[in-house]
Amino acid sequence: MEEKTEITTPQRDGFLDERTFKSRTILLFGQINDTLAYNVVKQLVALSDESSAPINFLICSPGGHVESGDVIHDVIRFISAPVNMIGSGWVGSAAVNVFLSVPKERRFCLTNTRFLIHQPSGGIGGQATDVALQAKEIIRIRERIAKLIAKETGQKLEKVLNDIDRDFWMPVAEAIDYGLVSKVIVSEKEIA
Repeated sequence: MEEKTEITTPQRDGFLDERTFKSRTILLFGQINDTLAYNVVKQLVALSDESSAPINFLICSPGGHVESGDVIHDVIRFISAPVNMIGSGWVGSAAVNVFLSVPKERRFCLTNTRFLIHQPSGGIGGQATDVALQAKEIIRIRERIAKLIAKETGQKLEKVLNDIDRDFWMPVAEAIDYGLVSKVIVSEKEIA
């Protein structure tokens, strides 16, 4: 049996982007970097300016650059339109920070989502003084991330610090128990 492959064209991609935008849905897929953050923030601002109706934000990402995730997190909190966060596939690292930008009652996931929390890492190099400064900054970011996770999940800070010491994977049921997710959904009709 021959496998069919969908061919995309700039016209088709533009049509799909327009349809997604009109449906008030933002898709964040893949590695979070400054280019992706810029595009997501641009959509958030435009959708919020257009209407105060809720925005559905579908996220499937291994994470990426912490500060790029922070920009998305902060703008979601900044805009006036409410955002429904929907995890799918996997939501890891900096993507968890984006996921936690909305109130718990607006945090959903699809049935096969996995979550990953861990401490930040960085490519430290250079002179000894630079290495010391970079290590100090990574520790500060680790503390900030742990405080955010603790605040948004209701977990004790000491537990979160212990949990993020190494990769900490959670399937849906554990993510709900942990306080990351309010509800698993199978249909967009379930978003109230």
